[in-house]
Amino acid sequence: MDDRVSLTLIRHLPTIGNQQKQYIGWTDESIVETTSHKLPWTPKTVYGSDLLRTKESTTLYFPEATFQPDWRLRETNFGEWEGKTYDALKDNDNYRAWIDNPYENKPPKGESLLETKTRVLNAVADLPNEERDYFIVSHGGPIRLLLTEFSPKQQDFWSWIIPHGSVWQLQWNNFNDFKEGKRCTSLSEVRITENEPT
Repeated sequence: MDDRVSLTLIRHLPTIGNQQKQYIGWTDESIVETTSHKLPWTPKTVYGSDLLRTKESTTLYFPEATFQPDWRLRETNFGEWEGKTYDALKDNDNYRAWIDNPYENKPPKGESLLETKTRVLNAVADLPNEERDYFIVSHGGPIRLLLTEFSPKQQDFWSWIIPHGSVWQLQWNNFNDFKEGKRCTSLSEVRITENEPT
């Protein structure tokens, strides 16, 4: 029996707030792109954040799949910084401290990266045991956290570049390594060269 496991991580398509470079962690915005973005897989089930932008993106990526929302796969809650930009916050001492150490510091009325990491990893740990190919549509922060945690090569959180619509595939040689949270054996950014027709 093939015990290999794959975890495919896909970032949602952009919203107006994304295009304006705002922090929109728990702000529930729709995507602005509605043309076909169908991806070349046909999973029965796709997991993802319960926010509108991930649901809408999943419908375009995998129109035949059942979507299983999980609030734990949301972006970081940016609290009072929701809707604000780097330029608006760059002179704020709390913001600078958060940029320097986001795992321990948090936005006012928001959450730290450690809190985000804990809930995201719990969501992944709770994925059904009977599956071997998992698909998750989420946000830049959770995807960076998962890549930082599971990449074969250690890399800092901020060093990952995760464009909207980007696809990352992680593979483990056996299910136990995946469930125990070990680093994956291979990681690739999947290049989707053209969209399939609807």
